[in-house]
Order: sequence, then C-alpha cells, then structure tokens
Amino acid sequence: MHKSIRTRALTGTALALAVSTVLTACGGKDSTGDAAEAGGAASAKPATAVKDPLVATFDGGVYILDGKSLALTGTIELSGFNRVNPAGDADHVIVSTDTGFRVLDATGQALTGIEYKGAKPGHVVRHGGRTVLFTDGTGEVNVFDPADLGKGEKPEGRTYTSAEAHHGVAIELADGELLSTLGTEEKRTGALVLDGNDKEIARNETCPGVHGEAAARNEAVAVGCEDGVLIYQDGKFTKVDAPDDYGRIGNQAGSDASPILLGDYKTDPEAELERPTRVSLIDTEKKKLSLVELGTSYSFRSLARGPRGEALVLGTDGAIHVIDQDSGKVERKIPAVGRWQEPLDWQQTRPALFVRGGTAYVSEPSEKALHAIDLETGRKITSVTLPKSTNELSGVVAGD
Repeated sequence: MHKSIRTRALTGTALALAVSTVLTACGGKDSTGDAAEAGGAASAKPATAVKDPLVATFDGGVYILDGKSLALTGTIELSGFNRVNPAGDADHVIVSTDTGFRVLDATGQALTGIEYKGAKPGHVVRHGGRTVLFTDGTGEVNVFDPADLGKGEKPEGRTYTSAEAHHGVAIELADGELLSTLGTEEKRTGALVLDGNDKEIARNETCPGVHGEAAARNEAVAVGCEDGVLIYQDGKFTKVDAPDDYGRIGNQAGSDASPILLGDYKTDPEAELERPTRVSLIDTEKKKLSLVELGTSYSFRSLARGPRGEALVLGTDGAIHVIDQDSGKVERKIPAVGRWQEPLDWQQTRPALFVRGGTAYVSEPSEKALHAIDLETGRKITSVTLPKSTNELSGVVAGD
C-alpha cells in the first residue's frame, strides 16, 4: 500500500501542475556531514548496525530508529520532500528524492551510491521477490531483485518505458508478466500486461483515473479507478464497479493471507479535500465490492494489513480500526494517538501507520512522537519523542 505519491481526482492542467510539485527539493547532506551527491559514493557506515530499522522522514532529512526499542540511532540530512518505502530485503529502504529513487542502507545507516535517476519518482511496489519502481516524469519502470542491493552496485534488472509519462504504477507477477498503468499527464485510463518478453498480452482501458495497486491471495492484482477497481488474475481483467457513479479507490492494501483487498473510498469529485468515513473491501474471488462505515475519517497513510489479513485503518479519532476482512465488521478499536484532522496539503504531516509482523508503528507528529503497538493485545510496547515531527514512516521488510 502504499504507500505512493497521492493525487486528488484532478484532470487536465490541474493534474499536471499537482504532480509537478511533488518533488522539488535540492540534495542535502548525509549523517557524516559530507555532501550527499545523487548517485555518488556511499557514506561511511556507522560502527553499529541497526536491528530491523524503521525510517521516518522529517523536514530536512530522515531518522533511522531501532525497530524494537524505537531508539533514534541515526539522522541523515536530505533536504526537500522525501518519501520512503521498503526495498524488499532486510537492510534497505527506497527514498524518493528530487533526483530520483535512492537506496538507503537502513541497517548500516547510510545512503548507498545506488540511484534510479528521473523526475518525479513515484510508486514503489514489492511482490513475489521483485521490487518495481515507477518514475512518473519519464514513464520508466525498473524491476530488480532486492537481494542484489547488498552487492553495492545497481542491480541488473528489467526496464520498460511507458508510451507516455504519467503518474503510474507497475507490478511484476511470479510468471514474469508485468502489469503497468496507461495514461498521460492529463488523463489516466487503465492498464496493460506484458509477458516476459515485453509483448503485450492484455489491456483494459475502463479504469478512469487509475491509481495505486495491491495484490491479494492467489496473485490477484487490483488497481484503483474513479468508479471502482480493475482486477487482473489468471490472464484476464475484470472490472468491479463502485456503487456510486463516482466511487474513487485510489489507495489499497493487500495481504497474501486474504483474497480481500482494503481500499479507501471517495465520492465527491469536486471536493478540495474529501474526508471520507467509509472504506472499501474488494473480494477478488467473488469480484465484489462492499463498503464499511467507520464513523471517523482517515487519510491515505492510514491503511495497512495485519499478520492474518486483518484490515487496519488509522482513524482521525486516534484509534486503529480492526476490520474482519470476511464479515466487514469493525471487530475492535485500538487506541493509538490523539484525535487529529487531515490537513489540506497532502505533503503536510499527519499520523502514519506502518505494520510489520504483529507490531503497528504509528507516528504522532503533533507530539513529535512514535509509538509501537502490539496488534494482538492492543497494548503500547514503547513510545519515543523525536527532535522533529515526522511525516512518512516505513522500514525494512524482507520478502513479499
């Protein structure tokens, strides 16, 4: 999930302008004080490696924290609006910067020299032992084995370039098929699928405003539309319509433990910022979509899945809502942070949810805090106060 560059339902020039402002910052410095040149040599590694590190962004860089104690172990200066996603192995995190995707050795607490350069780096997708990067400014897709990141050099991998640059996403399946979105800067329409030799084998353009992706059990892959979702499985596309004429699902979270996908759900195409109180559950086996009323709003950083496939949503009421993915009922609410409201600017800070194993990590920017919560018991394991308020939250996640 996604966790990914988010854009509201905009069209025409407005969309192009919105996407163009995503990453406009200059390069910064690493934690040793040396200039961090994009794609340059790796920084000197600190003496102590970090166990299961977390990475949180702040205005001016990223924090690296111990995954168990939440102790702040390192700070890397990196100016601009940066985004973070798991790279797919036990050591690395992908950082989206103004110059492209950079690889952070989170365990070693240093930026590496590995970079996928390009304007407007967007979605990072992990699936089936492959990591896929989509660069919005060029339409370029890069696929690699994250296990190769530890070799210190840019991994050799598959590259595909979209017909036109757009805010897109791609995912490679176990058999080598590559699903990638279709669109332009002004309009996004659907997705196509290429075989292992980059020959087009499927296409569907009934998904207006296509955005985001998630994979469910048995390798069912869905991308969101402004009127439902588009599912690809076993060589064919199936469109699942929303119950409303405009029912936008732009962010999704999947689990290999469940055929059900969790998605957001918005119904007002004219809203400057819609604060929805319903989420969507997409059954990829029955090809059906249902809605769950939470009684509270949430943001695009609120969706996650638990170790057994539970659907998790961090609400603005401060609680993690645990939804049974089969019944669609909210089973319980786990207190996490204080009440909050989603800001109008999507780049502004707001609480973020990141789940790894049975632990939910939740940031609380208003308090400069980060909490670790046991999903089984609902109890806070530990909390920490950081020097600055954080924005995005991620960490290393091996396998997917």
